[in-house]
Amino acid sequence: MGRPELNRRQLLATAGGLAVAGSFGFAALGTGADALASGADTRVRYWNLFSGGDGANMIAMLDAFRKEHPDIAVKDSTLQWGNPFYTKLAMAAAGNRAPELSVMHMGRVAGFSPGRLLDPWDIDLLAKYGVRQQDYNPALWNRGVIDGKLYALPLDIHVQLCFYRRDVLKKADLLGDDGLMIPVTSTDEWFDVLKKAKKVQKKGLQTIGLWTNDQNFQWWFFVAFYTQLGGEWFNDARTQVLFDADKATQVLEFFRKHVTDGYVIPGAPTGEQFINGAPFTWEGNWSVPVFSGAELDYGATPLPPVFGRQATHAESHSFVLPHQSGRGGATNEAAHELAAYVVTHALQWAAGGHIPAYRPTLSTGAYKKLTPQNEYVSAMNHQATEPKVWFAGSTGVLAQDLGPMVVSSTMGSAKPATVAQRMKKELAKLLVSKNPMDGRTAAQGGAVA
Repeated sequence: MGRPELNRRQLLATAGGLAVAGSFGFAALGTGADALASGADTRVRYWNLFSGGDGANMIAMLDAFRKEHPDIAVKDSTLQWGNPFYTKLAMAAAGNRAPELSVMHMGRVAGFSPGRLLDPWDIDLLAKYGVRQQDYNPALWNRGVIDGKLYALPLDIHVQLCFYRRDVLKKADLLGDDGLMIPVTSTDEWFDVLKKAKKVQKKGLQTIGLWTNDQNFQWWFFVAFYTQLGGEWFNDARTQVLFDADKATQVLEFFRKHVTDGYVIPGAPTGEQFINGAPFTWEGNWSVPVFSGAELDYGATPLPPVFGRQATHAESHSFVLPHQSGRGGATNEAAHELAAYVVTHALQWAAGGHIPAYRPTLSTGAYKKLTPQNEYVSAMNHQATEPKVWFAGSTGVLAQDLGPMVVSSTMGSAKPATVAQRMKKELAKLLVSKNPMDGRTAAQGGAVA
């Protein structure tokens, strides 16, 4: 399964990525080929999955680190996004061929056999280089904690957002005096907004892009709105399914109504339609450079709290230490120093749309000037995340199994209530299944911080 909208993001490598890098004074592009530069005493091998604009921004940050730390040679390798990346990383850790540092989606950490395929972070070393627990949102920090040890150091959160065209919404009288979209607090208010926007939009375009036939986006949207309803997944011991089929049905019916009421054109290219004038699209924050590069008059807000509670889907890129039997010494300390540097210099990363996890960055004047980032930074405080189990996380089993079910309801091939019951049965099956990484169920895996 490939990364959603990967081709569009690759376009940023020469457009948005270079422009963003230059705007913050970083080198535009670099390479890991010169990692063994003369004079370097220590080498850090670093694996990541960042392509397109993200890749350009990461390279710029690494080049800045290299310039400031000539004694540390960074050999960075970019691998294919998704399951191919995680498969290769697992094999490298199991075979004692792992790099000193890697990136991982936070949701995948619980399933990566912490203590066997991942080594814990040295909190004192991180503090030495300026990273402390109190600098983080507590809920985000604790997502990386397994059995009392930190296994994932958050770099960011990346969230699903409601992008809107100011030029269109102004015609529909849907902007406040501050130029932002008017608040929405119920499903009735939301569909009233769509109705008004549709009246003034260009003919031939959809009113909103919802990725109706994409299992990843549909799953991410479901997690957000199910969380808004206060929906639960499992008990704390991970021995019982608490999934609420009635609440799930409400969410699925909400999605389906966008199609039946004619606000969505199933299969239409969401980003392109938005660029061409569609009033709304729900996308990941990584689309910010795309829309800004197109010079649109637009804004972006967390997904509307139509069920009365703020919650928008969030994942997190995090740094991990793949298991090494001889981990320690200068290379291990250099890995800690590199990760801490990137985390504490994340303004570059924020320019690509992501919300920096290191909270001091959020209070800087430079970050507050970033638009539309300053409009959705509040998402840090109401993250809707997948349950902390081995089968969750980006491109994980949970999304692969339940995502297509959500799509079937949204697209109309199955009834919402029927799909909700199927989802509950699948969750029960997954809960007793064993993690192929270590042969343990969710209840046996120590996934609760």
